[in-house]
Amino acid sequence: MSLRAIVVDDEQLAREELCFLLERRGGVDVVGQAGNGLEALTTIERLNPDLVFLDVQMPGLTGFEVAHRILERQLQTSLIFVTAFDRHAIEAFEVNAVDYLLKPVEPSRLDQAVQRAERRISLDRSPGRGAVEGLNDQLRKIVQLVAQKEGRREQLAVKVGERFQLVQAEDIIYASLAEDTIQIVTAQVAGTSNYRTLDELQARLDPAVFWRVHRSHLVNINKIKEIVPWFSRNYILRMKDAKSTEIPVSRAQTKRLREYLKL
Repeated sequence: MSLRAIVVDDEQLAREELCFLLERRGGVDVVGQAGNGLEALTTIERLNPDLVFLDVQMPGLTGFEVAHRILERQLQTSLIFVTAFDRHAIEAFEVNAVDYLLKPVEPSRLDQAVQRAERRISLDRSPGRGAVEGLNDQLRKIVQLVAQKEGRREQLAVKVGERFQLVQAEDIIYASLAEDTIQIVTAQVAGTSNYRTLDELQARLDPAVFWRVHRSHLVNINKIKEIVPWFSRNYILRMKDAKSTEIPVSRAQTKRLREYLKL
């Protein structure tokens, strides 16, 4: 019986090459593709594949961040990482990932990876051990290791004029969505981000520090200068940038803010 698989890579040519190799090998039916991490999660939830071939470096969410979301949602699928970079390979094997392939993928290594996946899936489906349990064991180790060694994105590129400047994530005061463009502000830099949505940007930042206080605003909780009471028991945040920008807090986030600051 063939494995149902999804191929995830932000480069279309890379996806097509891997799909070609899988078709030539046989035993794997590619039932879907995705070009980024967020799309991958939607596709995995919709198609419920046996196996996902997952790139590591992608816009929006990295492969390891996708693995984290899969763990949280208890999706029943196994993973094989596919990337041009080998810096995570040792970690992947240490945490007992199904496999870790380097680009360009060699047919012999792909065959070996698929065989490992077949054995893993067969074991997970055997009596006494559910597929979700086996997947959770695998991904929990991956997520813990990546969190320890990588952490969240430490630097972000901000476009100022025709140039990109790198800023430390901890220096970001706030990010706001205006006219389909994400504005990022630090004490020294104000510019735009290449991230398409605040969801994508938020996924790359520390959730304990960066709060989505409004659908159009993401703030660094450590960069709030003042909290101003507003109508209907809501608040406005006055930030620590040069303009003391005022950012509204949605009704849903007001309760969280009160609890956090004991207001």
